[in-house]
Amino acid sequence: MAAERKAFVRPIAEVPWRQFPNHFGGALSKPLVHPETAGSRHIDYRISMYQPMAYVERHKHLVQEQVYHVLEGEGLMEIGDERRVVRKHDVIFLPPGVEHAIHNTGLEDLVFLVVTSPVTDDETPA
Repeated sequence: MAAERKAFVRPIAEVPWRQFPNHFGGALSKPLVHPETAGSRHIDYRISMYQPMAYVERHKHLVQEQVYHVLEGEGLMEIGDERRVVRKHDVIFLPPGVEHAIHNTGLEDLVFLVVTSPVTDDETPA
């Protein structure tokens, strides 16, 4: 269910951590700007914290674009057949149709921002 769509300033602590479907082992996210929390129609903005060994399974999006921005820790990013170590300040861009996954292969929490647009992966326009 979508939240009311209005401007806000919200302390990050008010948004609960969630483990979304197909995320495993302590792969947690706070949906900061999301249809359910902000009524957003074009942007899904999350901060994620993956505990060591946590991951999201390989997947791809039909129409969504994503940007990951690593804030802390290190992990392994799979993009197609390529595997890259990602660390603080790395930025990852994922266009639609590209298989990807991210794993915390480090010793500390992997913390990153994720921006996804549009908010749904439906091929029909909203």
